[in-house]
Amino acid sequence: MTIRLLVLAAAAALLLAVVPSATAADYVRGRVIVGYDYGLTKGQREAVASTARVVGGRRLPAGARLVRTRPGESVSAAITRLRKDPRVRYAVPNYIAHASGFIPNDPGIGGPTQWQALQWNFSGPFGVDAPNAWTQAIAAGAPGGRGVTVAVLDTGVAYENRGRFRRDPDLYARRFTKPYDFVDNDRHPDDENGHGTHVTGTIAQKTNNNLGLTGIAYGVTIMPLRVLDAHGEGDATAIARAIRYAARNRARVINMSLEFDSSITASQIPDIVSAVRYAHTKGAVVVGAAGNAAESAVAYPARTNYVISVGGTTEHGCEADYSNSGAGLDVVAPGGGDDAPLDDNPSDLEHCHPEQRGRDIYQVTFTRNARTFGIPSSYEGTSMACPHVSAIAALIIATGVIGNRPKPQAVEARLKETATDLGPPGTDRRYGAGLVNAFQAVNPAFQPPVTSGGTAG
Repeated sequence: MTIRLLVLAAAAALLLAVVPSATAADYVRGRVIVGYDYGLTKGQREAVASTARVVGGRRLPAGARLVRTRPGESVSAAITRLRKDPRVRYAVPNYIAHASGFIPNDPGIGGPTQWQALQWNFSGPFGVDAPNAWTQAIAAGAPGGRGVTVAVLDTGVAYENRGRFRRDPDLYARRFTKPYDFVDNDRHPDDENGHGTHVTGTIAQKTNNNLGLTGIAYGVTIMPLRVLDAHGEGDATAIARAIRYAARNRARVINMSLEFDSSITASQIPDIVSAVRYAHTKGAVVVGAAGNAAESAVAYPARTNYVISVGGTTEHGCEADYSNSGAGLDVVAPGGGDDAPLDDNPSDLEHCHPEQRGRDIYQVTFTRNARTFGIPSSYEGTSMACPHVSAIAALIIATGVIGNRPKPQAVEARLKETATDLGPPGTDRRYGAGLVNAFQAVNPAFQPPVTSGGTAG
């Protein structure tokens, strides 16, 4: 699907619709549900209705009646009069129920709300439960993680209209700060690959704008930092500089959807290790992709101390066939693709299907030469899983669910304790602490499950 750039102005003018809270319940205007005393005759019911100045009395399945208020009469006034009559057991508004969670109108490749058909990773059975997280964040006064800055270290972002570059029409034009290109050393980190724009979409794509798809933390501000070139390659020096730049400029979350070869060790990237330590002291939550080599060890820089390492799962809730794993894995998130062979893990065999093709991760990015945007397939990997975790970290910080300005280690602990356990009980090498859950992470009522011998790790 191609998104025409001509719709930019109209799309940008739309505002986020706020969901009614539980304390401001909606109801059908001009209608009241009345439960009369049992055994009343039709004439007696009509007498009560006449005194209360309501009309009609359509019978409901449970024996109650649905009546209408007279023109100019409020529902609350009619209810007050009805409740005064001893022949009335109850009188209540005809309340309107709303779908559980905030369901935006983004169309995907269909019609309103059809984003769900593609974004299984947000709302499916093995997604991160974004709709309920959105509702909770709105209730907390931080819609979409508003107020938090997330730095995206990647191939750049389609964030501006400049020369041959165009802004992704499904990203908010005014929610970017301190952009910098550490490849070309200038202030224009325009994406020449598409990867960084896709990653940014998972975090912050416009939501409820009747265009494209949705983002988990659609209210955050993005700091676009280009550390990878048009071929998706970048050096350790650029990455280390970008980490320090992000932390120095008050990014609360740093997303690194990138990896070194599995042969690289911490001693070979000392600048990055030092930069991550610096970011940690500055209070930034650093999140990294575990790697796509199907190795039994997490790749650097995700393996670095103080980085939350993220493995990839599929739409079946299984380890993805490309995902690195091992003792250094912290959590997993949807990365798309095929299920890994799990012959050594029978507990997963019931819902894992390595023989079936798994769906990818979809976001709006450019499909040709940084000018034409659409919703391409073939994006899968721990690079796609990583921004799910960064976005949820931003929601945790913004909502204040674990206090104002929580330390990075507290955010990491929250992500782990609210994750959905997969595979063997407790923390394991395939799934770490489990599949991150956006709603539980921001739900103040969440209580960690207690098992014999203590809390599951």
